[in-house]
Amino acid sequence: MTDISFRVKKGETVGIIGGTGAGKSSLVHLIPRFYDVTEGEILLNGTDIRRFRRDEYYSLFAPVFQNVEIFAFPMSENVSMKRPEETDTVLAEECLKKAGMGEKLESLTDGVNTELLKVIHDDGVDLSGGEKQKLALARALYKDSPVIVLDEPTAALDALAEYRLYKSFDEIIGNKTAVYISHRLSSTRFCDAIAMFKAGEMVEYGTHEQLLSDGGAYAEMFEVQAQYYKDEEVTCVEG
Repeated sequence: MTDISFRVKKGETVGIIGGTGAGKSSLVHLIPRFYDVTEGEILLNGTDIRRFRRDEYYSLFAPVFQNVEIFAFPMSENVSMKRPEETDTVLAEECLKKAGMGEKLESLTDGVNTELLKVIHDDGVDLSGGEKQKLALARALYKDSPVIVLDEPTAALDALAEYRLYKSFDEIIGNKTAVYISHRLSSTRFCDAIAMFKAGEMVEYGTHEQLLSDGGAYAEMFEVQAQYYKDEEVTCVEG
């Protein structure tokens, strides 16, 4: 990957956009240092991230990826990922509600203490793909790291649920910094900045309005996706 030179400021939300194989996931795995760069460098406040202790650097990030592992624990412990005595149940419930799981919690007799999976408990609850992604976001909020990194965090959500999530995104993450990948450009309206990737390189960087005005790769991709949401004339024939 080459020519990556954008800056993410504290408290900003940056969206990473591009087609399949553009290098988006590689970037969001490099930022929290899941593996190291082979060329160039990634800096944190001007310091190469390879100079930091891994455990201290990892503590800065709360990642949310598409593949979400659920464990045969109560929901609260699935959020905290800590022992029962170390889990703040009230905080776990609050994070789940922020992540959009409020209605689900209300539907469960034991609420946040509901056992998940049927591995240990026959009445354990299985979550849908969208609910798993919301739980993963709740985990990130519970960890309370200053930076949230999300790789397609809404891939399993329907368009309406995704819209509601991103509309309240600033409220959900507060003053945290967020970097996330999305294939649905409707979500990029809520970003402070957008990085457009193509063939492993960042080809455009700016706000939604700026990139539309530039008429480049982002504007083209946005227009293609917009066609799916534009009203079309529908003719109904009885008979």
